[in-house]
Amino acid sequence: MTPTAPRAAIEVVAAVVRRADRVLFTRRPPGGPLGGLWEFPGGKLEVGESASEALTRELREELGVEARALRLLSRDRHTYAHGVSVELHFLEAEIVAGELSPSAAVAEIAWWRPDQVDLSLVLEGDHRFVRQLAEELR
Repeated sequence: MTPTAPRAAIEVVAAVVRRADRVLFTRRPPGGPLGGLWEFPGGKLEVGESASEALTRELREELGVEARALRLLSRDRHTYAHGVSVELHFLEAEIVAGELSPSAAVAEIAWWRPDQVDLSLVLEGDHRFVRQLAEELR
């Protein structure tokens, strides 16, 4: 049996949009991959796209707002039980124009204090960073 080479991680941007002591989360529609779970808004980087460019595009597509990346807060890598690995870029972001208007790719939005998030409802890849944000509030 020939061992299989590990697949490259999927590059993903996660927007950390703050409102006072709360952070924006979006819920995936039920039925899709990891359906019904909450996550930071964002998505996969397209070929040749920077994390900042992906953030701007994803928030426009998914939430109907214009946003810009302010700074990289953290990077993390996570491999899900089904074998998919993601390289996460957590970027602080601000909404510069528009009102949140979720597309069909977003079932729901919520503003939560990181120290009050139920991690069982959140994508595993985001857990470590949610805990980091919660620590910053203490």
